[in-house]
Amino acid sequence: MVEIKPVNINKKKELKKFIKFEWEVYKGDRNWVPPLIIDMLSKFNPKKNPIFKHSRIQPFLAYKDGKIAGRVVATVNENYNKFQNEKVVWFGFFELINDFEVAKALLDTVAEFGKTHNMKNMRGPASFTSNDIWGMLLDNFDEPPVIMMPYNKPYYNDLVVQYGMKKIKDLYAYKLEVAGVSLPERVLRMVDYLKQRSNIKFRKLNIKDFNNEVERLRIIYNDAWEKNFGFVPWTKEEFYHEAEDLKQIVVPELALIAEVNGEPAGFTLTIPDANQAIQKINGRLLPFGIFKLLYYFKKIDHARLLTLGVRKKFRKRGIEALFYAESLKVGQKLGYKWGELSWLLEDNEPMKNGIELMGGKVYKRYRVYDIGLKV
Repeated sequence: MVEIKPVNINKKKELKKFIKFEWEVYKGDRNWVPPLIIDMLSKFNPKKNPIFKHSRIQPFLAYKDGKIAGRVVATVNENYNKFQNEKVVWFGFFELINDFEVAKALLDTVAEFGKTHNMKNMRGPASFTSNDIWGMLLDNFDEPPVIMMPYNKPYYNDLVVQYGMKKIKDLYAYKLEVAGVSLPERVLRMVDYLKQRSNIKFRKLNIKDFNNEVERLRIIYNDAWEKNFGFVPWTKEEFYHEAEDLKQIVVPELALIAEVNGEPAGFTLTIPDANQAIQKINGRLLPFGIFKLLYYFKKIDHARLLTLGVRKKFRKRGIEALFYAESLKVGQKLGYKWGELSWLLEDNEPMKNGIELMGGKVYKRYRVYDIGLKV
């Protein structure tokens, strides 16, 4: 028999049980990247994470035979539901043993939480939203995830499908070789033409003007992604909170802003894959993890193109192609061997075509699942 218990996020001991269950699931898995415990505690701290200001969030633990066997978080994001005109409860932070009874108990609990708040669908995984880590890895379980991308056991997909959940959307991750690669001649000609004939100017992120830069990027982001599946606009507090976290690893030359006649038109952000270093410290910064982290950070040899977007009124000017070309050039200069470009919606043909023209290939897929809730 499975027993579900809510987790009181204000009790550190309970929350740590929830967080550290991952270590049981992935014990001996060389591809798993242990999350930083201090970061996880911060995620669930309403005083630190702005998402709690507009979302109802409840973690749960599943017990079987007296032992923790699974965990999940139910999230009702009022901003998302209002913006998308939907009534969705998200399941996320989903980890469990290979046991359908446990999976059913966890998902039933999220469904009941959703119905209590008049939700019509359960969707996920999303931890907490599409602006965070979301989707369930479908294939290529033989490589570690890059920073801020999900990883899970293959049986997770089997269990949610057995429960009755259906695919609503797939997300793609592309791999692009960087070291020793030249852009195709067709791309080079296009880039050269755009540089000579357009009034587009590119510049790197100005760290000294960080607060104003962050607000410019937020405006671009909320405009560029507005029509995307699963999109929820960032609030100022959320965007600044995320930016402060990323500030520690941002390489300004890989944070590029495009301007047209001085007006911000688009931006792209590529970040070093800090997971390569984080994996070495088993979730703990103290007492000596911080030194190991700094040591291995210098050895990072690949990066993730985290985001690339152009405001609607500035599209079809070739800005995306210029972003790709410039990011590749800087990546080569910094000595990266390859890059992951993720994630892309499976039906985002213009972006997919652009990456494939550069030589990128899909190497991982992630799935977002959905099920209607019966009243």
